Amino acid sequence: MRPRIFVTQPIAQSAVDAMRAVADVEVHPDATAPIAKATLIEGVKRADLLFCLMHDKIDADVIAANPNLKGIAAMAIHPQDIDLGAMAARGIPLTVIPPMVSEATADMAMALILCCARRVLEGDRLLRSGIYPGGQSNHLAGLGVTGKTVGLIGGGGRIGKLVAKRCRGFDMRVLYSTPRRKPEAEEREWGLIHASIDDLLRESDIVSVHSPLRDDTRHSLGAREFALMKKTAYFINTSRGPIVDEAALVRALQAGTIAGAGLDVFEHEPRVPTELLAMSNVVLTPHLGSAVVDLRTEMAHIVAENAIALVRGTTPPNLFDFAGPVT
Repeated sequence: MRPRIFVTQPIAQSAVDAMRAVADVEVHPDATAPIAKATLIEGVKRADLLFCLMHDKIDADVIAANPNLKGIAAMAIHPQDIDLGAMAARGIPLTVIPPMVSEATADMAMALILCCARRVLEGDRLLRSGIYPGGQSNHLAGLGVTGKTVGLIGGGGRIGKLVAKRCRGFDMRVLYSTPRRKPEAEEREWGLIHASIDDLLRESDIVSVHSPLRDDTRHSLGAREFALMKKTAYFINTSRGPIVDEAALVRALQAGTIAGAGLDVFEHEPRVPTELLAMSNVVLTPHLGSAVVDLRTEMAHIVAENAIALVRGTTPPNLFDFAGPVT
């Protein structure tokens, strides 16, 4: 009997075809929403191997659904939504993908910066409703980004540096705040100016989050931090939702403490607060950071390669180390 692989959402067909050379592959057909837990469990019961995406919640119930599960191949750099303890207890191997989404995520951050500052979505909605204020109307006057100050929280990492590179194309002054300051040569190379978090918040016209999600960064941005920002400033998050106290962000936006926000990630994905949905000065995207056709195809093939190795009983290229740190 051929091995069976269950894939939780449609992926590049070429990656599916590669896996079908060695196994029977079942793909859950709905790409519009994360797979429901009950459907996921039923799929796992029918499979020898699970191919899951970053947004899938692989908890102890899912792992226990199949006592003969041979492995999980995840399209995730950091498996934060997988019960690693349950997998380790069963000795089930896990594979991940290498850090490869930096350029695409930096593009997304820049897209949100421009979309918020120039009020692009507000203009789109207004025009579609039949209103055309005129080419020199002040009705949708926004923030010109050229020459402004952008503050990158956690901006010393891969994605933060790439956002800084893009901002330099707009002659922006780029502040960054990290627990450990980068060497001066590195700061010069990327056009970065180190600042304390408080100074960054006070001085920036745009604040963009690029911190990793850890215990010490969870809810690290809340009411106190939003109160330090300029009333004319915009808040951008393409990192991880739980870094931000989402309720505090909603209150800051409602009170006019800050001008607006661009959010690609949320604290309780896929749920988004109804208050945010109702705000015209907030741009919301459903975690599109890596949503680039070529990149997603490459990601799918890497996971497929890992899955094929697990099926064949060979060492996968991206085997997760349960003894190592999850950052």
